[in-house]
Amino acid sequence: MKNTIFTGVGTALVTPFDHCGEILWEELDRLVEVQIVGGADAIIACGTTGEAATMSSAEHLRTIEFIVDRVKGRVPVIAGTGSNDTRFCVDLSLEAKKLGAQGLLLVTPYYNKTSQKGLIESFDYIADCVEMPCILYNVPSRTGCNILPETYQALAQNPYIVATKEANGDTASVARTMALCGDNLAVYSGEDNQALAITALGGKGVISVFSNAMPGVMHQLVQNVLDGDLDGARSLNNQYIDLMDAFFMDVNPIPIKEALWQMGMLRTNYCRLPLTTMPEEKRRSMTVLLEKHGLIKA
Repeated sequence: MKNTIFTGVGTALVTPFDHCGEILWEELDRLVEVQIVGGADAIIACGTTGEAATMSSAEHLRTIEFIVDRVKGRVPVIAGTGSNDTRFCVDLSLEAKKLGAQGLLLVTPYYNKTSQKGLIESFDYIADCVEMPCILYNVPSRTGCNILPETYQALAQNPYIVATKEANGDTASVARTMALCGDNLAVYSGEDNQALAITALGGKGVISVFSNAMPGVMHQLVQNVLDGDLDGARSLNNQYIDLMDAFFMDVNPIPIKEALWQMGMLRTNYCRLPLTTMPEEKRRSMTVLLEKHGLIKA
């Protein structure tokens, strides 16, 4: 089997900003430690949850470098370097490789999108250029571009394309992808509320937003499935499914930043425009759920 980089929970780490949109490096340092101590099996730097789309290239690379330096090899760091510009993606990915990232997270092209043929040619080109483990990221709700199982089968022949973060919301499609690709492609759930199902189908875990707040819980849920303890996994899933869903009651990462702020894990709840803070009604709903789960005091 190919090097799948990690098994378990990879946290799609938030990037803390102040009210002016400047990165709060001390906060980021602390978040990295929370994840490692809390049980995360990998950290994803500059993904969707990290608001990489609003970063300059210099900020993007500085954030990757900072996280790699703070992690110090304790868990793999996977750098989000995907783009709708294939050549730019290659350039950014090669820089991330130089900075010490152990893998890349490559989102499908957005806005200009592409065909299935274009996906194969683009991802193969990137992987062959960077010569390091690549995780594809399929999130058609954001990109308008969906990777089909037969396309995965073709891409899985590339030795550097080792996995996918699957967030198409279609478990039947995921099952077909697994059947077609076998050991040539690992599958991670890209949605917390499908981590149990996809791991039970044979996936390797989840790339998680929820684990920003509770890395230990998500690690245990996935580990239970991997160990064959489906009752234990179901119990945790049933206990926290409302919170998993609540972390998407607004555009990601708005809700998770609000939750981390209310929990005292972040000093601010700011995102970079065009994302903003949650409206008051949703904020109150988040407070109720955090109180219910004992994460803040009533």
